[in-house]
Amino acid sequence: MTVVSTVLGSCNCLRSHFQAVHIQGQEPLTATMLAAAPPQEQKQMLGERLFPLIQRMYPDLAGKITGMLLEIDNSELLHMLEHHESLKAKVITESL
Repeated sequence: MTVVSTVLGSCNCLRSHFQAVHIQGQEPLTATMLAAAPPQEQKQMLGERLFPLIQRMYPDLAGKITGMLLEIDNSELLHMLEHHESLKAKVITESL
C-alpha cells in the first residue's frame, strides 16, 4: 500500500477534503489518480504540479527547491498544493 493511499484511506477528512489540485495548463490531480500510482510516480505527479508554482517565485532555483520539497511526506505536499500560502512559507524556509 502506498503512503498516499494509506493516508487517504485512513484519514477520511483528507480524502473528503482533497478533491483535486488544479494547476493552469495541466490535468487536475485527484486523490484517486495519486492513490492509484506507485510511490515514485506519485512524487513525479506532485513534482510536476509543484514546479510551475515554485518557478514563479524562484525561476533559477525551481528545480532544486522542488527536489528538496519532494522529500516531504505526500500528504503535506498535497496540503501545500491546495494552500499556496503554506507552499510559499515552506519554499521561503527551504530556500534560506
